[in-house]
Amino acid sequence: MSDPAARKPRRWPLSLDRIGLPASAPGERTMTTADAQTLRPQRPLSDALREANRQRAAPVPQSDLQAFRQNMVLRLRQAGCQDERVLAAMNVVPRHLFVDSALVAQAYEDTSLPIGLGQTISKPSVVARMIELLRHRPGGADLARVLEIGTGCGYQAAVLAHVAGRVVTIERLRGLHDRALRQLAPLQLPGIELVYGDGRLGHGPAAPYDGIIAAAGGHDLPAAWLDQLARGGRLVAPVHDPALRSQVLMVVDKLGDGSIVQRIHEAVRFVPLESGTSDFGHS
Repeated sequence: MSDPAARKPRRWPLSLDRIGLPASAPGERTMTTADAQTLRPQRPLSDALREANRQRAAPVPQSDLQAFRQNMVLRLRQAGCQDERVLAAMNVVPRHLFVDSALVAQAYEDTSLPIGLGQTISKPSVVARMIELLRHRPGGADLARVLEIGTGCGYQAAVLAHVAGRVVTIERLRGLHDRALRQLAPLQLPGIELVYGDGRLGHGPAAPYDGIIAAAGGHDLPAAWLDQLARGGRLVAPVHDPALRSQVLMVVDKLGDGSIVQRIHEAVRFVPLESGTSDFGHS
């Protein structure tokens, strides 16, 4: 019997053997045919809220949730995710603990779901994609220290904790910061530091970082992020591309000599990157 994964077309936007290639010159801009397809980590919030109102079902057995999670990982593999450590992390972290109880049955579908305060949890495929990119940095796949911009519900931070020695995650909305603290506590994951603050400023006290990953996109990459990125490190973030008039996924490498190389990958659609902090939703 032929391998079922071999019969499925690869959906992963860019093969990782190309990601590791250096640009011909610092700042070179590269695109692929996959860039025409927009990677949407969050679907329209109105859709997610309508689904939340519909899903009021009986509790899902733990055995079913484990099977759902294993199937999610299988789909990620069939879609083209090649990083076994990322797949293993996705197979361990209970995504259903980070969504509303009414949406537990949908936790392992490749869809975003509401987490409150007008925000949603990103699709599993987007989380895997960005972390896989992060690990293929110039300095090697091992990540001693990672900075996450935009904690949200804490799910991506939990996945990162399984592939990095230390994770510093910063959230500007106090309500989401508090929620992430509550939801991560039972998992007792070592090496996660949650910070309430302005993500555009990064988090200098723990810098430099081998990897920086952002869950929100602006019109620029804040200078603080590049300053706090270690040599040999990689930054993965959505950013507005004026030429395309849309967001794109940008990968920025800081080489050993301190020079910067950036590449543009597929089109994406993330929530806006905002400055400052807000106590909205704090209880």
